[in-house]
Amino acid sequence: MMTGLEMSPSIGRENREFASELKFLVPQTVGDQIRTWARMNLMADPHGVGEEGDRYRITSLYFDTEQFDVFHRRGSFGRSKYRIRRYGENAILFLERKLRTQRMLTKRRSQVPLEELHRLLPDQPDESWDGAWYHRRLLLRKLKPVCQIAYDRTARVLMTPAGPMRLTIDENVEAVPAREVKLHSMSDTRPLLDSGMIIEVKYRLELPPLVKRVIEEFALNPTKCSKYRLAAQRLGLVAGGEGAVSGNGHA
Repeated sequence: MMTGLEMSPSIGRENREFASELKFLVPQTVGDQIRTWARMNLMADPHGVGEEGDRYRITSLYFDTEQFDVFHRRGSFGRSKYRIRRYGENAILFLERKLRTQRMLTKRRSQVPLEELHRLLPDQPDESWDGAWYHRRLLLRKLKPVCQIAYDRTARVLMTPAGPMRLTIDENVEAVPAREVKLHSMSDTRPLLDSGMIIEVKYRLELPPLVKRVIEEFALNPTKCSKYRLAAQRLGLVAGGEGAVSGNGHA
């Protein structure tokens, strides 16, 4: 039987998570109310920490080409993002590709130890390494690190008749430029949201009634909010481009 664990971040194996996703950008007061609602109606993420057992820090290193083809969504670059993700201070990292087709998304991710990031540096992948598939794609698509984003997440999960669902609340979103394949210090960051939170709901198949309920109760309007696009603009890595919050994109 499937459980909410299948949408948790710390799945140890390579996987192909497949889900629909809705995003909402809300003021902090509304986000706090939704967090209270979620804690009353959903279960804590099994990998969360803190008093409620549902919080953790996420740090992600994002890749793009020299011409920022991912940001500008040129051709197939507009459908995928490559990033390296860390949860809290974990010594295990996730090499992740997030691929979007219309309103559906799929992820492929593999876990590697922090000390093995240097294996992404050579001009040829080591086919014996778990991250070889990821290294091949970085080389093929000429992707390099461009920025690192960090934020605090509250995560709640629930199994519904339509399958597992997951609601997350992201706040204190900040970013720094990054040009090397390593985790960078976040001591001199640029905040990405002056005030507000990003609510994300992931689910399988049809929209669960409980999600419809929270959307109606808090009068939420879906938006397509990309943390990466916002960071690229706020950090001055690109000029112009569509709005990072209202344009097409995925965080």
